[in-house]
Amino acid sequence: MALKRRNKISPNFSMASMTDVIFLLLIFFMITSTVVSPNAIKILLPQGKQQTSAKPLTRVVIDKELTYYAAFGNEKEQVIQLSELAGFLQSCATREPEMYIALYADETVPYKEIVNVLNIANENQFKMVLATRPPESRK
Repeated sequence: MALKRRNKISPNFSMASMTDVIFLLLIFFMITSTVVSPNAIKILLPQGKQQTSAKPLTRVVIDKELTYYAAFGNEKEQVIQLSELAGFLQSCATREPEMYIALYADETVPYKEIVNVLNIANENQFKMVLATRPPESRK
């Protein structure tokens, strides 16, 4: 007499444990994402609904040789020392209180020089714009 096995292997598997793992991972990532706080500079982005007229602009340019140039409005840029920059910007602010300062820096300029100008503007509460291309007219 031949004995037959009655146990058959089922090809199906339960998804219950997989959904538990997915649920636990979801909870883990939700909790850890609220704990992480980005350490970045806070920037106030403009929020206008319509285009505004251009404000008078003061330009500060730093070239490869770390020479500072400054100009107000359409005036010709003049060479200026970093120590004189705060006084120049104050005189521009007395002429036009709602001015913006555009900072143009060559890509080889160290960040320290850019941060020095940003600190001067921050101490005097000037509005700064970091520009990407230097203006064409210099000298």
